[in-house]
Amino acid sequence: ETTMVCLPYPTFLNSLTSSPDALSLSAVGRARIHPQADDSSYQQIVSKCIQQSQVPEDTKENKQTRKKYMKQGVQLASDFLSLQLKLDVSIVDVEIVLAAANIMESDGCLACCFLDAGCQYIVVQVQGEDGLKRALEAIEVSRLPRERIVLDYQLLPDQQFAQKVTDVSSQVGTICVKMSEGSCRDLLQKISTWEQKTKLVVELANDTVQSTKLNELVSSVSKAMGEDKGAITLVDPTAEQLGLAYAACMKTDREDGLYTTVVCTRSNEALGLVYSSKESIVAALQCGRGVYYSRSRNGLWRKGDTSGHYQTLHRIDVDCDGDALRFTVTQNGDDIKAFCHLNTLTCWGEPRGIRHLEGTLQQRLVEAPAGSYTKRLFEDETLLRDKLVEEAQELSEPGSKQDVAGELADVLYFAMVRATKAGVSIDDAVMELDRRAKKVTRRQGDSKAFRIKAGEQILSKK
Repeated sequence: ETTMVCLPYPTFLNSLTSSPDALSLSAVGRARIHPQADDSSYQQIVSKCIQQSQVPEDTKENKQTRKKYMKQGVQLASDFLSLQLKLDVSIVDVEIVLAAANIMESDGCLACCFLDAGCQYIVVQVQGEDGLKRALEAIEVSRLPRERIVLDYQLLPDQQFAQKVTDVSSQVGTICVKMSEGSCRDLLQKISTWEQKTKLVVELANDTVQSTKLNELVSSVSKAMGEDKGAITLVDPTAEQLGLAYAACMKTDREDGLYTTVVCTRSNEALGLVYSSKESIVAALQCGRGVYYSRSRNGLWRKGDTSGHYQTLHRIDVDCDGDALRFTVTQNGDDIKAFCHLNTLTCWGEPRGIRHLEGTLQQRLVEAPAGSYTKRLFEDETLLRDKLVEEAQELSEPGSKQDVAGELADVLYFAMVRATKAGVSIDDAVMELDRRAKKVTRRQGDSKAFRIKAGEQILSKK
């Protein structure tokens, strides 16, 4: 995903992503995690990937065994990321730091495993003597797209800086360099004239930068980066440090210093237009909710404190000009899920299309008028299954554009009935699609004979 403005994100080195103080920091859209070497859950993933790599692919049985171990490893990694680290990989670009030795020992399976589990980037550190050689060997073994790999390389902004980057640019899409106040000027000069396709991530640690100068330094790096040259990562920041550094990379032409903010659902539907301040950004990262600035109250507006219609914050984004924010949230409410004070989901009235269908089906599930076909489908599992198969079969047949649109609408209706009955929302499906988009292992995708046969049996009853 292309981001025009260079923005800071957290690196969790010594702090835990699941701790109360850090739980919502990943909402800036990106986060780097360092699994602890003695973490039993992480070691279980490594062991499973090594087990997968040791199975040859010479027979059909071995291929199935290898596939089984791969699925088990991905499930372990998914649980590790979502349950233990409390990260939503479907909307946050997660970077995971892996030891080159573990990647080599698993023949690259470990790196693929974490990308299939939803991570956006694999970070390989250059450590010790021959560290670069070992890191590049691990990257080669992984056989991953270069844009999914970050090389954590402790480069100095000297005369060989550009050449050293060139030497590895064919294998990695991003290089992470550490920055201190002492190396600030030289590195900023290198960044400002950067023309290589390899992106840079500048790492800033609290112990190398005075707290009073952090925002100034972050802003300088952001300006030097320009359009899409890279990003900035802060090591173990507080919500206040990260929020103020984030705001330092933005601009506003408003006299009150506020930022225009669009509030959206997971599927990018606009709920309303509000305003944010530096303080409200910090407050949102502290509590993981939609927190804005109220111009009428001249203070923070914690959405839901009065109405009960609070919001779960998933992600904050800055637009291409760096002067407007987008808050991606889940709108909640015990009685109704309403963002607007008029008790509608959006400030533009009732939704249309699939979102309107979803709302109608949710109402029918609770209370349906006499003779409701939707209620009949909710109560008759066999009928609902048969209609899903029937409409999918009709959609598969050749037809005009209008015919296909009509059959697609039928399939969507019956699929949404099935989803609503199971408590699955449109946003749940969007999350799954976004998570799948990050996978690197692709299935062959052949049709399943037993499913085809089951479908034929259903259709033969018609």
